[in-house]
Amino acid sequence: MAAPAAVEGAASVALRSVMVRVRQAAERSGRDPEQIRVVGVSKTKPVSLIRQVYDAGHRCFGENYVQEILEKAPQLPEDIEWHFVGHLQSNKVKSLLAGVPNISVVEGVHNEKVANHLDNAVSSLGRNPLKVLVQVNTSGEASKSGVDPFGVVELAKHVKLNCPNLLFSGLMTIGMPDYTSTPENFWILSNCKIEVCKALGLTKEQCELSMGMSGDFEQAIEMGSTNVRIGSTIFGPREYAKRQ
Repeated sequence: MAAPAAVEGAASVALRSVMVRVRQAAERSGRDPEQIRVVGVSKTKPVSLIRQVYDAGHRCFGENYVQEILEKAPQLPEDIEWHFVGHLQSNKVKSLLAGVPNISVVEGVHNEKVANHLDNAVSSLGRNPLKVLVQVNTSGEASKSGVDPFGVVELAKHVKLNCPNLLFSGLMTIGMPDYTSTPENFWILSNCKIEVCKALGLTKEQCELSMGMSGDFEQAIEMGSTNVRIGSTIFGPREYAKRQ
């Protein structure tokens, strides 16, 4: 029975290390570390491990699969700020919002259809307006969700002007798994932010940048990220076989 405790202890130690690295990256780039959010992405990981990181003081967690967050969220404290990260199918929108009342942000609005479904679901459930980030496909991978950089302004406009129950809060991107798209994907997303802020009359503080994962989050922070999504560096390697 000692082994699980050792793994969980390692996660809390890893969290502290990540927070130090975040602070150092912010300071290197002349930024306030308090303006950078760390999302602990816990996909494939058990509730017990999430609870360990929660007990270490962390409150912001992310999941990539609707079924997984629906199973985990009710077993964990209500003051967690959940982020849904990545591709969201429109037919799962209502079950996600109904099943996770404390979902804070949806990072992955990749087209108008999903935006409209989210807007309608928020309205029908009578919940407060939901923060959303528009997902941009900065790597050009056909298999990856996200609006083309040339279409990001129009999608951001649609969310802001036509979806009264959504709060357009910024942009996000998911780079290539082997990080070969870094740092080009960060430059592309930063340029998209400039265009969106200009088109919508937003200040730079009103448009977050969610970019950077375990292998490149320090570089992402140095290039303007306000939201980094850290999974394996905190929780250990993914265990996909356990999702069967």
